[in-house]
Amino acid sequence: MIALEVRAGTLAGEVFRVDRDDARIGRDASCEVCLPDALVAPQHARLLTASSGLVLEGLDPHASVARLREGQRVTLGEDGTPRLTLIRGDLIELGRGEQAVVLAVVSDEGETEGARVVTLRRIDELTQQRSPAAERLGAIFEEQRRIGAAQGLDEVLVAVADAALRLVPRATHATLVLRDPADDQPTYVPVLTRVRGSNRQPASPQGPVPVVRAVVRRVLAERAAVLVADAPREVGTSDSLLGASIQSTIGVPLGRGDSILGVLQVDNRHAPAMLNAADVDTLAVLSASASLAIDNARLIERLRIAEDRLERENAYLKTREAERRGGRQDIIGRSPAMMALLGQLDKVADTRVSVLIEGETGTGKELIASALHYRSRRRDKLFVTQNCAAMPEALLESELFGHKKGSFTGATEEKKGLFELAHGGTLFLDEIGELALPLQAKLLRVLQEGEVRPIGATQVRQVDVRIVAATNRSLEEEVKAGRFREDLYYRLKVFPLRSPPLRERREDIPLLAGYFLGRYCRELGKPTAGFAQQTMELLVAYDWPGNVRELQNEVQRLVIQVEPGGIITTDLLSPHLRKVESLVSRAGVPKGTLKEMVEAFERYILREALREHGNNKTSAARTLGITREGLHKKLRQLGID
Repeated sequence: MIALEVRAGTLAGEVFRVDRDDARIGRDASCEVCLPDALVAPQHARLLTASSGLVLEGLDPHASVARLREGQRVTLGEDGTPRLTLIRGDLIELGRGEQAVVLAVVSDEGETEGARVVTLRRIDELTQQRSPAAERLGAIFEEQRRIGAAQGLDEVLVAVADAALRLVPRATHATLVLRDPADDQPTYVPVLTRVRGSNRQPASPQGPVPVVRAVVRRVLAERAAVLVADAPREVGTSDSLLGASIQSTIGVPLGRGDSILGVLQVDNRHAPAMLNAADVDTLAVLSASASLAIDNARLIERLRIAEDRLERENAYLKTREAERRGGRQDIIGRSPAMMALLGQLDKVADTRVSVLIEGETGTGKELIASALHYRSRRRDKLFVTQNCAAMPEALLESELFGHKKGSFTGATEEKKGLFELAHGGTLFLDEIGELALPLQAKLLRVLQEGEVRPIGATQVRQVDVRIVAATNRSLEEEVKAGRFREDLYYRLKVFPLRSPPLRERREDIPLLAGYFLGRYCRELGKPTAGFAQQTMELLVAYDWPGNVRELQNEVQRLVIQVEPGGIITTDLLSPHLRKVESLVSRAGVPKGTLKEMVEAFERYILREALREHGNNKTSAARTLGITREGLHKKLRQLGID
């Protein structure tokens, strides 16, 4: 509180009391010290309560402010003085001459020479008091410090029991009974007993210690501390009481709010009437800090266990994911097309460039993207996938970039987008050709600037994400049609990869079929004797418009149909696959190696196509679904003139 008395001026004799740290003096009605005198400016000066004391500053550079102390005048602004310190008895002069307004600092409760210390004690001196009450409080304080310094639940329980024995010197045993947190019903279990050793210090018991539940039940029923001075007479002569040799006992509830998490029981097993009401009060004070320490230790233990479990699960999932999707062995194929693709993967894996994977549906584009991630230095970060055709535009924008709480109807919580989740890792965008034009612009900004802006946010967030996109469309045609941004197309197609269709890698069909056969035999628990030779020939001869995914589904269906331990014969194949059987027969494929049979079959097909089109290679190539150059290449490979 600052008190200023007007000594000269229109309001002479009036006292202003200000309880603010910042008080303005002036003619304006908004000032805390309002003076109507003509020499006073509207905003003349202000008083500040600073760490150094009361300070006077000027607000109007044309208004005169001075301090008078013991006959000496100091004017604000002279000799570069920016502010004046004030103490009780100082005079403040506003303006000059006979009409100047003078204020006296008559009271300043905030300005002292330092807070007056009534008493000062160091923490280690709080236990060194002289009165019995102070000594007991100091002892409780010291035990609370020990409990607070304990690490882990086991140490906390020992510290609480030892504290009870030290605070109640006539006690011989201290037992902690805690509620089992895993039990839905309130079940209380003895968890620890400490005894007073031969040297009078707390120690672990040498053998099992009988525990009497009668006192615990009384504490829980009454929800209060219980003192039994003469246990055999007041509680009864039960076998458990006699077996425990308890003469006097105290039970104190350990509580957290309205719930009781346990009971601290302190016994004297040598003589009755050794424990008294003062001991009950002491243990009641101790129980407050003990309850909090035990509850916190349990919570920390649960969090540690949960964290360990999550770390183990995360490590397991990452390892399994890497084994399942990231290694060379999971990209099954030895054909020249697949070996060339794997070579391209190794070249681009540890670069930062965007990769565009093109290929028909079912050729394993996501598997290629996964292998690219797990072969790179980003393998320890997340590999996040999103199918751009699986969501409407509004939801997809939120999924990719995130949103702020309340940014649109239904946005009840803040959500991180996939770009932020994949920070440091890889984001695979499947069916990128389905991305709407507005989202294409936002994706382009991520590729150019490395930043995203969640829906409803005012600030951008930096991300380090490698983009791998995939499409079964011709993005070049989409650009020409105006459905895909040309600048984004070239940003994505820095390093294009082509996932070959299965008909261009027929050498891999037996490997893939064998892999899927083993997988589904294990999953369904049904062993088989494998494929019949003619069955495999038909699988190799089929064009597989659905590619690897269609082959996978066919093998799964075959495993379901075949008898346990049986051979997969041609009659189990789908009808459209069995149609190939007559074609193979007409082709007169000789028995031999798989490569020889496939080449013989291809020769038959090419000759039939040329015959049907009058040896017009352009028309034959169009019917076969390949280019004229591709047909010429095949003819040279197979030795057809």
